Amino acid sequence: MTFRLPPAPLTLTGRLVELRPLERSHHDALVEAVEEDDLWQTAWYTSVPSPEGMAAEIDRRLALGEKGEMVPFVAVDARERMLGMTTYYDLVADVPRLHIGYTWNRPSAHGTGTNVESKLLLLRHAFDTLGVFRVGLTTQWVNFRSRAAIERLGAKQDGVMRAMSRYRNGALRDSVEYSIIEPEWPAVRATLEARLATR
Repeated sequence: MTFRLPPAPLTLTGRLVELRPLERSHHDALVEAVEEDDLWQTAWYTSVPSPEGMAAEIDRRLALGEKGEMVPFVAVDARERMLGMTTYYDLVADVPRLHIGYTWNRPSAHGTGTNVESKLLLLRHAFDTLGVFRVGLTTQWVNFRSRAAIERLGAKQDGVMRAMSRYRNGALRDSVEYSIIEPEWPAVRATLEARLATR
């Protein structure tokens, strides 16, 4: 299957969540989401922007989107409540592959199934529509919640990349790389669909 870059705008709709193209008009709702339980401070080791940094982060993602290097989304639940952000990034046509990441969701959405469905929507579009062979997911060594969630998806750990970058506080950051490849996708899809069936 030939790798096809996603059209813009791209909306992916599920039962619990809808992924919509990021827009500057989402700023205030995203600030409200990130202020819930001071997420941007408690999750210092993630890509969660501060309220003051939200406009710059939206601009950064949109600029990368315009260059074809990222496909940024917002996640909205069935009640039209803004949950957070996610992206496709690191799109490489000659493999073909991409990454899913730069994801965060408001704390009250954790454990509700919305993140599981978001990943299912993104993975299904990547494998079944775009025709990728590999989807990567990267998180930080200290982000145990994220590592456990990625492993529950059925992704395989490829390795730990030490001292890859720095946290906002200047400390060196170790990253953990996971992947799902096309032959594994049917089993991953079945697992995610079974998890969502209980919601």
